[in-house]
Amino acid sequence: MREIRGGVFQGRFHNLLISKNNTFWAPQISRLTFQVVINTVAPDTPVFVLHLYDRALLNAAALRAVGYTKDTPEPPGGEIRRDHAGNPTGLLIARPNAMILYATLAKGPKLAREDQLNSTRLFLSELNRFGVTSVIDAGGGFQNYPDDYAVINALHRRGELSVRLAYNLFTQKPKEELKDFQRWTKMTRPGEGDDFYRVNGAGEMLVFSAADFEDILQPRPEMPPVMEEELKGVIRHLAENRWPFRLHATYDETITHALNVYEAVNREAPFDGLHWFFDHCETISDRNIERVKALGGGIAVQNRMAFQGEYFVERYGRQQAERTPPIGRMLALGVPVGAGTDATRVSSYNPFLSLYWLVTGNTVGGLNLYPEQNRLDRMEALRLYTVGSSWFSTEEGKKGSIALGQLADLAVLSADYFSISDEDIKRLESVLTLVGGKVVYAAREFSKLAPPPLPASPDWSPVKYYGGYQQPWDARAGAPDRAARSAIEPNARQKAHRWVRGEAGLWSLGCDCFAF
Repeated sequence: MREIRGGVFQGRFHNLLISKNNTFWAPQISRLTFQVVINTVAPDTPVFVLHLYDRALLNAAALRAVGYTKDTPEPPGGEIRRDHAGNPTGLLIARPNAMILYATLAKGPKLAREDQLNSTRLFLSELNRFGVTSVIDAGGGFQNYPDDYAVINALHRRGELSVRLAYNLFTQKPKEELKDFQRWTKMTRPGEGDDFYRVNGAGEMLVFSAADFEDILQPRPEMPPVMEEELKGVIRHLAENRWPFRLHATYDETITHALNVYEAVNREAPFDGLHWFFDHCETISDRNIERVKALGGGIAVQNRMAFQGEYFVERYGRQQAERTPPIGRMLALGVPVGAGTDATRVSSYNPFLSLYWLVTGNTVGGLNLYPEQNRLDRMEALRLYTVGSSWFSTEEGKKGSIALGQLADLAVLSADYFSISDEDIKRLESVLTLVGGKVVYAAREFSKLAPPPLPASPDWSPVKYYGGYQQPWDARAGAPDRAARSAIEPNARQKAHRWVRGEAGLWSLGCDCFAF
């Protein structure tokens, strides 16, 4: 809020400001009070505040920017909350899916091309600050291929990527999904590119009828009768063309339908070593884990329960939450498992928050979810994030280990991951990150090796004045320098914080804007 008001009063913020509140335990103020505040401090600057994939709050300027009025019809997949006169209040409800949130974000103003290029480089640098050297991108709504890949393509051509990227193609048109993949299999192929930037396969949206959005505040969605038939056409096409694929699947019921299709297609067009996997799998049953194993698939888990665990317990109970997701059982049955974050829309890109969750079983609010058999030791958690995840980009033996013949990517952390307290895991950062043997981030004793700082742009960017991802100055493991400091003016130590409530009181969780 301080960033919004500071920028507005100084006339700096002209485009859409997006804030993401991902935690159940954020300080409680009423929606009405919050909207009065953001309308007061930002009467002319559009502000969009996202809470998980559940809802969004828009101020009056944002409603004007996206064109929502009394006459706007209810969109499919959502609700525009209205007052007694029928005027939008600024509250958007994602019911039964998140399409209203995707669509509203897509209506916002876009940065100029050069600002998009620079902003993307700054974000990659933020990932480097947390020791991230590779990501697997699952695509997303309103990310059309190839048009919306122009910026990342340009950075790759210019040699300005500081993170390796394997990307999946996400269908964009309901009822035309097969046409999307038929077109894309003619345009490109899995593995096309190089070690820095390459096609990974299809997904995580394969057909819209198979999407079971994970809004725990809403009842589990039922899959429509057409789901299996529509999915079968896409999976057959991908299998015949040897395209790896991934599917978003939260609930065991959805996974059962998908596996029915996969087993049928496998009899006609054998998968035969094709890397395919489910994303998420919070409530997958032992029987379906066995079916995944039999078909040679994998499971990519993310720390969504770290942000939604309290909601899940409230709806489904503590006993069900103890195996949500059942990572220990997946590993025991020998299924390939990779770990990630599910950022950037509804989760932090900080991998150490995910590692903390895997090791402790705690939500960011401090609720312990898992018994010992569903928690991982630190080495196993780290293995899932590194060696384990290389399977999901079909790069086993090439990355994930510091070993002869593998890519020269590594990070030196601000403290010893294996000996610090559990609570300090989530405060870790890198002090030296190398990608391909090149220093892409350096701080503290390695700061002289740091690459030249990038400017924050556009000029009104809050990052220029307030910095990026925030943590208390006195509560960081190893107290590393901040990467964002290079782009902040000298008076910017007066930081703005977003706070999350935990057992030990308040700790700050910053800008929530990444996969493996």
